[in-house]
This record gives sequence, structure tokens and C-alpha cells, in this order.
Amino acid sequence: MINFRPDRLIWEQVLSGIRRRIREGEYRPGYPLPGVPRLAAEFGVAKRTAERVISELKANGEVYAVRGKGTFVSDPETGGPPEVIEPVQGNEG
Repeated sequence: MINFRPDRLIWEQVLSGIRRRIREGEYRPGYPLPGVPRLAAEFGVAKRTAERVISELKANGEVYAVRGKGTFVSDPETGGPPEVIEPVQGNEG
């Protein structure tokens, strides 16, 4: 959850938060974005607000949807699915 500023619309603040997560690599190209219920819970907003944010991300080519699979982070260069999905670095020990 984030502390919302009263001088900005809530959905725009959530949008900024998700864009920050994409930029920082928390949500990576080719990997799924959390679903509407989870985003709503994480940010402490209504599901309709989370839906609006995802719609905005889709409209700007920042995410893409695969019917029956979910919404995924786009390749920042193409605005669509990445050619190669980079594996998440884990403990290989």
C-alpha cells in the first residue's frame, strides 16, 4: 500500500507505482503482472481502480494481454512480447 497524495488522482499514483516497479525490474518484460485482485489489495484500492491502471498500461504498450493467460510486461523497445524472456536470477547453489 502507498500513502496517497490528496493533490493527485489515486489511479495515477497507482500507475506511477507500477511503472516504477517495471523500471526497477520488479516486474520484468515477458513476465506476468499481478492480477486485478492482487494489485487492488497491494495498493489498497478498488478493483475498478486497478482495472483502469491496467487499461492505461495496455493503451500505452507497457503491458500486453494473452487471452486466458493474463497480462504481461511488454518489451520496452517494441511495446509487445519480448523476443527472449530473461530468466530470473536465483540462488543456484
